[in-house]
Amino acid sequence: MNAFTTSSGYQNTATISREKTDDEAATPVSKHLNGYLMILSLATILALATAGECGSVMHPASLIYGAVLWGWWGTIACVLWKLAPQLPIVSSLSVKPILMHAIAGSVLALVHLLMLWGIGFPLGWGPGGEQMMWTILFNVNRFGIELLIYGFIIGITGIVQYKLRAQHDAMRSLELQKQLSSAHLRALQMQLEPHFLFNTLNAITTLVELGRQSEAVEMLSHLNLILKSTLKRTTPEKVSLSQELEMIDNYLAIEQIRFADRLQVQIKIDPGALDGLVPCFLLQPIVENAIRHGIAHCVSEGKVEASARRDGANLHLKVRDTGAETGTQKQDGHGIGLKNTRERLMHFYRDEFAMRAQPLDEGGFEVAITIPYEPQRR
Repeated sequence: MNAFTTSSGYQNTATISREKTDDEAATPVSKHLNGYLMILSLATILALATAGECGSVMHPASLIYGAVLWGWWGTIACVLWKLAPQLPIVSSLSVKPILMHAIAGSVLALVHLLMLWGIGFPLGWGPGGEQMMWTILFNVNRFGIELLIYGFIIGITGIVQYKLRAQHDAMRSLELQKQLSSAHLRALQMQLEPHFLFNTLNAITTLVELGRQSEAVEMLSHLNLILKSTLKRTTPEKVSLSQELEMIDNYLAIEQIRFADRLQVQIKIDPGALDGLVPCFLLQPIVENAIRHGIAHCVSEGKVEASARRDGANLHLKVRDTGAETGTQKQDGHGIGLKNTRERLMHFYRDEFAMRAQPLDEGGFEVAITIPYEPQRR
């Protein structure tokens, strides 16, 4: 069997830090500026259009009237845009906020109409102009228009802020799902690796107690190679099949020291599959199950076979053992190690994988996995 260099993944999961993104903090300044720019641009266009209707955009009195008419509501819109993220009541549609808006809109409309009427004094009223403007401005129809403008501003502000909040909540939800998924994967990873380490150290202790110090030293050497590479990785990830096989090679070397001639290993690997990516620590628990539940109960020789091949866009992995002695109850394929492996495959591939774990008619047990082939990036 070829020697490989190991690669797995120990993670320090005592604490999982959470970095704030820009979307999780305050609303970005650029969104506020874009909102203000749109409001002021629209108010300017409407002011110029009003000035043109009143006389000419070059006439000071017309410009002042247009600026007061639409500058007032532009300012109100900017204030509401500013307050809406901090005060949801601004864009709420419940009864109490609607009543408050009705009162606020009435007050603002009255103040606005008084301002429009008052600009005639510094500009100079013509004959009967003061009374005429009062009649034009202070009537039910004009007051209703003012309220409609206020309601339009509230409605648009509420809709836009609702969309922004929904987008923000969706992004936070996706980030939370990502963190939970990563934390779950870390937990699965930590469940596997200490289990393997415990079993190996237990085996080393047994060898020392039996006086087989040289074999214990050799086993420690293989364990050292495994741990060196596992400590290099800080996050759960995929590794090339060749790297995963390096782990299996060192692990099987440890197990062959334990079982001596009782354990025979056969590995068949398609060279075209070696650069395919697989979840780290994928095969070790499957091979460990094959030895623990199959070979460990054999009085005579037992065999573990592992194979990997690429078939177009798929990568096929298979681990099988010859099983325990005749009469030993067959496994049902639902051990913790296999359940863990299935959950990790679900994390990485969703519904794009297949895993079959079942006893064989001729004896023994087989685990077959099919995942999408992903070449390692150079």
